[in-house]
Amino acid sequence: MSWPVAPGLSRPRILRQRWLDLTFVHWAFAPADIAHFFPPGTRPDTFEGRTYVGLVPFRMVGTGLPHGPAVPYFGSFLETNIRLYSVDETGRRGVVFLSLDANRLAVVATARTVFGLPYRWARMCHERHGNHHTYTSTVRRSGVQALVGVEMGERLRAGPLEDFLTARWGLHVQRAGRTWYLPNEHPPWILHSARLTALDADALLRSVGLVSPDRPPDHVAFSAGVPAEFGVPLRP
Repeated sequence: MSWPVAPGLSRPRILRQRWLDLTFVHWAFAPADIAHFFPPGTRPDTFEGRTYVGLVPFRMVGTGLPHGPAVPYFGSFLETNIRLYSVDETGRRGVVFLSLDANRLAVVATARTVFGLPYRWARMCHERHGNHHTYTSTVRRSGVQALVGVEMGERLRAGPLEDFLTARWGLHVQRAGRTWYLPNEHPPWILHSARLTALDADALLRSVGLVSPDRPPDHVAFSAGVPAEFGVPLRP
């Protein structure tokens, strides 16, 4: 299967960054169980009748404007997000974030104020030993903790489910009483199989209102990462 290519991103571009050392942990859910999380004009996107909840820890590096140097210090940070998979009334597929935890307070404040995204300030750590990655986080104030340990395996042959989970060219967010679509583009993903060596995410999932699954994840993958660019927000 050939990997999907992003549709052309219209100008102007407003932001660029690199997403590195990503682990994708996913559970399948019945769409009706999480439909109430989606902003107006969107609904759960489905694959073979199920939708998915994703837990994605990674490193954000080199955030900046479309041209010129990246923002020093604040442009690179750790992030762990919980995301859902959305489609709007025009057919555009995207993601809806229930939380984005980051270890830069200025990033959290700016993203919440400018884009209305549910960022939270957290203490975070990422360690790599060979092909093994460990991510830890503690949300400040609430003390909610999470741990993900993963061993990267062989390169994956992407199939329809990997397409569904990762070929997403924008996000849906409710801001100022409206639902907006923030488009992005990036090169095709190179995904690897991954074996979980540690997972403690029940409290993190509950902190955003999800019922923690009483089973192992349905899909786990790893990627070294991609560069990405964002365009101006659009109405669905």
